[in-house]
Amino acid sequence: MRPVWVIGRDTWGMTETSTLSDAEVARAHRSLGLTAEVSDRDAYANTVERFRDRKIALPTFAELRDPSTIPAARLAALAGVDRNEPDAANLFRVHWFGRLDGSGPHAVPDYVELPPEMTGVDARIVLALGNRFPMIRAHKVLAAYACLAPRLVTGQFDPTRHRAVWPSTGNYARGGVAISRIMDCRGVAVLPAGMSKARFDWLEQWTLDPANDIVRTPGTESNVKEIYDACNEMALDSQNVIVNQFSEFSNHLGHYSVTGAALERLYEHVTADRPGSRLAAFVSASGSAGTLGAGDYLKDRHGCRIVAAEALECPTLLENGFGEHNIQGIGDKHVPLIHNVMNTDDIVAVSDVCTDSLDVLFNTPAGRDHLVERAGLDADTVGLLTHMGYSSSCNALAAIAVAQAHDMGRDDVIVTVATDGSELYDAEREAYVGRHFRGGYDDVAAAATFGRGLLDGAGGEVRHLACSQPERRRIFNLGYFTWVEQQGTAFEDFVARRDQRFWDGMRHFTDDWDELIVEFNGRTGARDDD
Repeated sequence: MRPVWVIGRDTWGMTETSTLSDAEVARAHRSLGLTAEVSDRDAYANTVERFRDRKIALPTFAELRDPSTIPAARLAALAGVDRNEPDAANLFRVHWFGRLDGSGPHAVPDYVELPPEMTGVDARIVLALGNRFPMIRAHKVLAAYACLAPRLVTGQFDPTRHRAVWPSTGNYARGGVAISRIMDCRGVAVLPAGMSKARFDWLEQWTLDPANDIVRTPGTESNVKEIYDACNEMALDSQNVIVNQFSEFSNHLGHYSVTGAALERLYEHVTADRPGSRLAAFVSASGSAGTLGAGDYLKDRHGCRIVAAEALECPTLLENGFGEHNIQGIGDKHVPLIHNVMNTDDIVAVSDVCTDSLDVLFNTPAGRDHLVERAGLDADTVGLLTHMGYSSSCNALAAIAVAQAHDMGRDDVIVTVATDGSELYDAEREAYVGRHFRGGYDDVAAAATFGRGLLDGAGGEVRHLACSQPERRRIFNLGYFTWVEQQGTAFEDFVARRDQRFWDGMRHFTDDWDELIVEFNGRTGARDDD
């Protein structure tokens, strides 16, 4: 049966009356780059030889999903490997179950639970800590691996002749460059010039040719189109392979399979002694929308709400808006192609006024003293807050807003992620304090930050929208202008994404890729010792 697209004058686009056949779902997947077939045998052979020479073994998605299944000998070999170095062994640390000291896998991801004395809501808010990931101390290295591994085992990327181009607002590009270094190939980071100093310092150390492998595009967090423009120009050179996290469905699938399962394990852990609990919501800043894929997994299994967060200064999803902000790591002003918009339940916009101020509260002596001595928070919990960067605080504030909006209680659990830690923003924090607190950041300032940023609902600087079907249609249709008109995505592929069968029908690819990874490793011999 052919899909039916009904245009209604009240919808500004298509209604929900679409029906895709299995053949049409498969065609859309192929057209959008999802494949488990080897497309270039020469590239595949070159990659096998490179990985055999460098003794590079690839973990399967199943192993990253449940790293306790990684062979004991390979885990034991990690003991002597620095988690911050471009060592191929660190690929087996690209999961949620590690620690800052490099140990693991552990039974449960590291996390922080924000107490009600801090949030002002009864619902439990739990954040998995992303700075436990290797090499870049951010969970985006998982996204980078998820995007590149399928290309390697299907002959779509040849590290002996291709350059991997990583468009990003920071952490994904760093993850891609780290994996490129492991393969001894060129990794090119494309990111806005206004991103944090720590990101650029890291890239200067890790890229093979910093002068040419770090491409600074105009603007800051909201200037994603400028990144696309630079990548489109670079794509004219056949040696450049653009690994675009915003349109790579393997990004969505990696988080669906790996992050979703890890957060499910975390939820089960924190509710083990609370049998009446329910998983009420999953929250993630929109960004590339990859991490939101974990929400699809959790919704499939637990029926929870999926909440997309963004910056109030650039309310793209909330009200088709635009602007500029400093919640680094959540590039916006467009709707990513891999965002399953029609499965999203809430939009929350958070001001960078809140995230900037919370960063200072969590990472200064006066701020931490206030949280312990005045707010009465546990010192160990306060110590964990330093592992929350800007977007992590955004996720936490969005979780509070959703709990308030839906009147969630003590049996409701909201899970989210702390995508990176505060160490990426040391220079920005120093500049912020210098601009706003010339006399220094003291207890009075900390009290004001705590009251406005958390207990008082962020002082009106957070907005919430529950997504009705018309709202979902509006957000979905907004993506047309980026992907069809600007980036040349075929119209029929774009609209196929409205149908949940499109998304449900792609779940098998991680298993298919795992079969190819096992075969690939067998050809390289890099896992013969497992």
